[in-house]
Amino acid sequence: MSASTGSASDTARVPGVPGADLLAALLDGMDAALCALDVDGTVTHWNREAERILGWSAGEAVGRRGFDGWAARSADAEETLARLMRAMTAPGRQVHEFALLRKDGGRVLVRTQTAGVRGADGGPAGVYCAFSEVHVQVDLERSIALSEALFEDASWGVVLVDVDLRPAVVNAYAARALGTARTTPLGRPLGEIVTQGVEQLEAALQHVLAAGAPPEPADLWVTLRGPRGDRRRCWRSGFVRLASPLAEAPEPVPLGVGWLFQDVTEARLAAQEADRLRFRWSQLHRAGAAAAECEDPREAAAVLLDFALAGFADHVLVDRTLPDGRLARALATPAGAPGPVTPAVTGGIPLPYPPSHPALQSLSRQGPARATATPDTPDWSTARLWPPDMAHALCVPLRSRARTLGIATFLRSPSRPAFAREDAVYAETVAGRVAAELGRAGGPEA
Repeated sequence: MSASTGSASDTARVPGVPGADLLAALLDGMDAALCALDVDGTVTHWNREAERILGWSAGEAVGRRGFDGWAARSADAEETLARLMRAMTAPGRQVHEFALLRKDGGRVLVRTQTAGVRGADGGPAGVYCAFSEVHVQVDLERSIALSEALFEDASWGVVLVDVDLRPAVVNAYAARALGTARTTPLGRPLGEIVTQGVEQLEAALQHVLAAGAPPEPADLWVTLRGPRGDRRRCWRSGFVRLASPLAEAPEPVPLGVGWLFQDVTEARLAAQEADRLRFRWSQLHRAGAAAAECEDPREAAAVLLDFALAGFADHVLVDRTLPDGRLARALATPAGAPGPVTPAVTGGIPLPYPPSHPALQSLSRQGPARATATPDTPDWSTARLWPPDMAHALCVPLRSRARTLGIATFLRSPSRPAFAREDAVYAETVAGRVAAELGRAGGPEA
């Protein structure tokens, strides 16, 4: 570093100095204040950010030895200069804090990063010093620390998604939620990890890029591909649009989206189950009140089943047990359009159920029997003498006064999920009330 007495801008105007224009532009365009000193401690460079912070122009700063009498108090100036010049022989960068003087007489605390400069012969040629006001530096360091904490220790998922909607950074929580290592999803389409719900997730990311973050978090249900099969999860998600802090244009330059989420699957499933139970038991209460107004027990049984079907199944069939142990249809919903449960006009003819029929399985075990169609059985429901186009069945025995009066079969279409264990508990409760009414009616022809 030469002991020039011109500022960066002055150097730019020196004829014949190669790269002077570029050097001036680089120095003056920096966001950090920069000054450089030669081996004697004379200021050789002083950029515009340094002028903004301290008020001293390049013309006033360049050519001065040290800071005594202008940028530092006399009592501090020599120590300040000595600490800066020690960077010529120290390895790496040195970080210091100094109290400097503004041109207006005010004091400002700055944080400096100083490093030595080597000459053409490899010997010390001076130092350069980048500095900023301490509160600005602290804000920067705090932001960096926050970013590092989010990507290491956060108790929620953080994913940085680029403008191509591909993960750029994934924290530990998010990697566990996705079922991958932290580096596995990077640069890959989200559809390689999320099998269902990816359209909704990508639509949310595109909305944030175009219009900014939504006003409040949203629940996103997704199905994840994994080595042990697909997993359905619910993520409570918030989004922030990332724009370059260096851009000065009216429209920010998009860098991507910050996606923050927590896995709330268990809480949402518990809430859904609570809502479902509340609705079902409310239906049973209403059904009991309505059935109590029916004089005919068979009508009361039909009313109970009508209430039970709401939100539970698409069809219901009731088969009564004949004296020879076979089953005959007693009550049913219409096979075509939805309608109320009505008595079946069959003349008490036994149903030709094969031994493997779910209704006979339920009768034999005196407990619920569930069945679901497979893709290779298109006539699955009609082959079992059920309404067409059904895919899921739940058969429960009708028990009353230690007797099995028949079987109730609940059916669902392919668009609905298969019956679960908690569905069987509800069906048994309904069947018990229906059986009590059919027991009052008497006779297998009821």
